[in-house]
Amino acid sequence: MSGNRIAIIGIGDDGTKGLSAKCLELVRSADVLAGGERHLSFFPEFRGEQIVVKSGLAEMVSNLGRLREDKHVVLLASGDPTFYGIAGFAAKKLGSDAVEIHPNLSSLQLAFARMGESWQDALLESVHGRPLQGLAQRIDGKSKVALLTDDKNTPAAIAAYLIQFGMLEYEAFVAENLGSDQERFGFYTLEAMADEVFSTLNIVILRHRDGIQYQARSGFGFEDEEFHQRKPEKGLITKKEVRVLSLSELKLNPHSVVWDIGAGSGSVSVECTKLAPFGQVFAIEKNEGDLENVVQNRIKFRTDFTILHGKAPEGLDTWPDPNAIFIGGSGGELRELIRICCERLQPDGRIVINAATIETLSESTRALKEEGFEFRVTLVQVSRSKPILDMTRFEGLNPIYIITGYKNASKPAVKGE
Repeated sequence: MSGNRIAIIGIGDDGTKGLSAKCLELVRSADVLAGGERHLSFFPEFRGEQIVVKSGLAEMVSNLGRLREDKHVVLLASGDPTFYGIAGFAAKKLGSDAVEIHPNLSSLQLAFARMGESWQDALLESVHGRPLQGLAQRIDGKSKVALLTDDKNTPAAIAAYLIQFGMLEYEAFVAENLGSDQERFGFYTLEAMADEVFSTLNIVILRHRDGIQYQARSGFGFEDEEFHQRKPEKGLITKKEVRVLSLSELKLNPHSVVWDIGAGSGSVSVECTKLAPFGQVFAIEKNEGDLENVVQNRIKFRTDFTILHGKAPEGLDTWPDPNAIFIGGSGGELRELIRICCERLQPDGRIVINAATIETLSESTRALKEEGFEFRVTLVQVSRSKPILDMTRFEGLNPIYIITGYKNASKPAVKGE
């Protein structure tokens, strides 16, 4: 589409003082000036058409795209509009040739400058308009983290969240109203930040405190003994060897949505959350005593997954469609549960069932076949070494059938085939 290019101009809290002569001239000669109310207030003398940006960004950008055909359009945005800003969205929607971007200093640059530290090694996260849930596993072990906030996910809310997961190795630097006359910044302990009130315009930087040695748990296949579990030792936990093989069958990616049905100790949910830190993991467990172990393991391993106390399939209708489902227990509702799981599973997804009995194996494979799924079964028989006097013997664990159900992409699924 021909027409004038939309000038997207980044502006800081210092208003027009921080803009170049070229940007000021673009605003002066514009027919249409769009931006937030705060941005527009920096140009009280502007007499052209003004568009206040609030919600409905897609519709607003489309409108600006139509206006640019015969008008000069300027869109004001905070800081660097390519950093969690509107510029990338507008360029993708209208085409890169439809916009010209004039970035200002970003809040991130200014915050690190006030802090006196480099930022190329920092992890960048945004909880602006996004839930805090999942942040724990994404930042665990990162020595420096920059967080964009909003009026709900405030520094105080972030501090309370981190304290919940015992992430006291962090201290925080909070920078408020950067570039304005009300600018304020400083370091806080998490406890102090949880009790402080801050301006709504702020950025939070977390860093490991001096002298703190913290090593995040990495990889997968954590030792059984690390998990809180029902005692005695043969508690309700998917053993490490079976867990590792089951996880490999789930074929998770960092953004997977996972259901863990019959969570037991929550060991599978913990491992799935580590493997899918940007996804969502949902666990359901019917036994209240075991549920407390799930809660404790969620906090211990810093894996922020959703826990539901109930008996599946009750409650599954409130969860998003999954990419992967692990069934470690069914509470006697296995056939109906498999039907629901097969209906809800996303394309190319996997259902992995652990069965300790041949009856569960038979029921599971029959149900998968009736739902038009293909399956394969692995019988896992594991023995672990045990000391006996000055010698070593082997003690066998209960054999487990790992049943993997999936749709064959090369042919349509036909129920009962």
